[in-house]
This record gives sequence, C-alpha cells and structure tokens, in this order.
Amino acid sequence: MSRRSLALPLAAAVAFAVFSVLVAAGAFTGLDQWAIDHAMTGIHRAGTKPTPADALVPMLHTNFGSALDVAAGLVTAPASIVLSLLLTGACCVALHRRAHEGAAKAWAAAWVAGNAVEELCKSTLARPALYRHGLHVVAFDSSYPSGHTIRSIVVAAAVAAAWPAARPWTAAWAVASLVLLEVDALHTPSDIAGGVLVSVLLVAAARRAS
Repeated sequence: MSRRSLALPLAAAVAFAVFSVLVAAGAFTGLDQWAIDHAMTGIHRAGTKPTPADALVPMLHTNFGSALDVAAGLVTAPASIVLSLLLTGACCVALHRRAHEGAAKAWAAAWVAGNAVEELCKSTLARPALYRHGLHVVAFDSSYPSGHTIRSIVVAAAVAAAWPAARPWTAAWAVASLVLLEVDALHTPSDIAGGVLVSVLLVAAARRAS
C-alpha cells in the first residue's frame, strides 16, 4: 500500500483507539444513559450478560410477542457470527471464482479481524456502569464495541464487492441493523460508534488490499 492508501485505515485505527479510551473513562456515559432512559424502546430486554449461545444462535432469546424484538432479530440475524461467516464465505468463494484471490483473502481477513477486535475489547475494556430505574444494566458493562455493528458493515461491504449491483440494498440493511441495535436495546450508542470505527478500518483495508 502507498502512504495515501494507508491514510484512511490508519485514521480509523487512531480514532478507534482514542474513542475506546474515552468510553472506558466514561466520556460517553451521559449519552449512553440518555439513550437508555429515552431512546431504547426495547430496554426491557436488557439484563444479564449475553452468553456465547446468544452470539451464535440468531433470535435465541427473542420475545416473539414484541414486534420490535422480532424485527430486530430478523434484520440483524445476518450479522450474527454463524450467518455472517456463511455470507462472507459465499462472497469470498464468488470473488475467488472470478480470479479475485486477493479480494477473497482480504474480506476473509476482515471478518476474522473484526471478531478478534470485538472479543479482545470486550474482555479487557470495562465502561462505567449504566442504570435503568436505578438498577445496574449488567449487559452493557462489556458490550463495547458492538460485534453486530462490525459484522453488519463488513458483510454489507463484502457482498457489495462480490455483487456490486446489490450495494444499495446492503447499505440500507446495514443502516437498518444499526438503528435496531440501539432502539431494541441490544447496544448503546457508544458500542455502535466503536463498531463503526472498527468496520471503517477493516473495510478500507480490505478494499485497498483487493
């Protein structure tokens, strides 16, 4: 890569590092708390920390009596670990068959790196506690950054790389996923913002390595 082509990935990496420090320091606690109090229609679903099964199985704990929960589960399902792996893999196979081996490897690496960054941060970074009606919302203690956000943007970009005509649809899906992640109380605004920064880094790097 040239210095110019490295500018966006490096800028995104620095921005994510700075943003992560600010999240841990509580700089965005007020924003996240405001979202819990006023913008999370599905806040009732936030409680205990998610289990590995929650990450692997789409809609595992969906409240099928809630239209919002069902909509969020369906829309964000392709960003779950298993489905996003299958979708990214399909993109890589399609690119490989068209003799775009570099692109196939780049998007596979982006998916792996995104999940690695998510797990590393969630296991090491703790934010100040958030509350709902005076009760500690434990689920948000280690929810930064949003893995669903990372995977939704990486998958959308990978699908667009493999099938350019699908770009408007994948972009619309990624935006809808981010909105529902917040509204249905799956992630706080800072979780989603951190996920966006990671995905910008990964997508920019993948495109320049293609």
